[in-house]
Amino acid sequence: MSTTPRPAWLNEVVFDAQGLVPVIAQDHQTGDVLMVAWANTEALQETAASRRAVYWSRSRKRLWRKGEESGHVQQVHDIRLDCDGDVVLLKVEQIGGIACHTGRRDCFFRQLQQTDSGPSWETVEPVLKDPKQIYR
Repeated sequence: MSTTPRPAWLNEVVFDAQGLVPVIAQDHQTGDVLMVAWANTEALQETAASRRAVYWSRSRKRLWRKGEESGHVQQVHDIRLDCDGDVVLLKVEQIGGIACHTGRRDCFFRQLQQTDSGPSWETVEPVLKDPKQIYR
């Protein structure tokens, strides 16, 4: 067990019962929200030190260095904490222009639209690159 004290700035982050905090990745130039992920203290520390987005993968149960498989790295320009301390905002440059594992620019490619049969989620953003070409 490490005896190194946690940096003071991390003490202001409010983590949930699983030790995670939601992280919003936002394009630093356009302000567009690219994705939402989760981070633990280790992920936030590495992100701050490397200026490259690192998250906690809940499905893999390990650190996820954005772009480690796809090459679609997020260079961090700014790290912010919301007023309640329970959401982190990363203002990033999305290398390669694809943030989503579906091969799209961002993860918010479905829009609620009114149809004859009622509201439904419609895909409104194109796939920029086939995920089979991105992930091995």
